[in-house]
Amino acid sequence: MDDKTKRLFKVRKIQKHKKPDFKRTDCHKYKRLDSNWRRPRGLQGKQRRHYKSKGALAQVGYGSPAVVKGLHPSGYAEVLVFTVAELDNVNAVEEAIRIAAKVGGRKKALIEAKAAELSIKILNPTRGE
Repeated sequence: MDDKTKRLFKVRKIQKHKKPDFKRTDCHKYKRLDSNWRRPRGLQGKQRRHYKSKGALAQVGYGSPAVVKGLHPSGYAEVLVFTVAELDNVNAVEEAIRIAAKVGGRKKALIEAKAAELSIKILNPTRGE
């Protein structure tokens, strides 16, 4: 990883700590409303009109730098893997694998062995005890 990319990862980490939790309007009032973000569209909505006490709106300025957007902190792009055959499509230089949670122990061991053979980084390896 070059110096520019490392610097951008640090910038992203600082930005993520400053970013507020974007919550749906009135999600604290009603049990039926989930807290995941929905854009406020009401004509008289206080959150849409940017009242500070009503919470921040998700906007362009809160985003990560484009170069490191969506990358794992290690610098690799994540690829979710379910089978051994899917390892053939992984680029070991740019991508790292995450073995799916539904994969059992036996198949996970096979995937890890093949990944070690192809020198592919595994983001969630089995714990060695």
